[in-house]
Amino acid sequence: MLTVISDTHGTDGHRLAGRTLDAVREADHVVHAGDFTTEAVLDAVEAECDRFTGVIGNNDSPAVRDRLPDVATLSWSGLRVVVAHGHEHTETSLSLLARQEDADVVVVGHSHNPTVTEFGGWTLVNPGSYADPRRYRPAHAELTTDAGAVRIRLRSPDGTPLSTTVVER
Repeated sequence: MLTVISDTHGTDGHRLAGRTLDAVREADHVVHAGDFTTEAVLDAVEAECDRFTGVIGNNDSPAVRDRLPDVATLSWSGLRVVVAHGHEHTETSLSLLARQEDADVVVVGHSHNPTVTEFGGWTLVNPGSYADPRRYRPAHAELTTDAGAVRIRLRSPDGTPLSTTVVER
């Protein structure tokens, strides 16, 4: 499982709880789409993961910015995944980034709005924010592969399913 989280906006801990914490601990790989805020939060999230990929967000401290890139690309379960916080990207620029990185899935954060959409032949996943949802529901994303398909589940921290999207590969 690939677990995707974003927008922690914490100061001293990962703020993970419930199903979100379980999903991070169970994942083959964890992606964080930025806005840890402090290095202590980045360290706390990384400590819960076996494999981790993170990018910076617009609210991250200089110490976090020194450790993480603006954009990251990873391979997971036969998929290419590109990750950016999204605060500097339009749908057009994300489409160009996906093409440049030969990505199947584009992960962004920033808006705090948990969504999965298809655009330009790519799947866009925004896990929302599990810890600081603002006007949206708190959420994270769980991706699994099965029989040539990718199943993307948005879940609340208490485990309530918010949506499921299946994308044929």
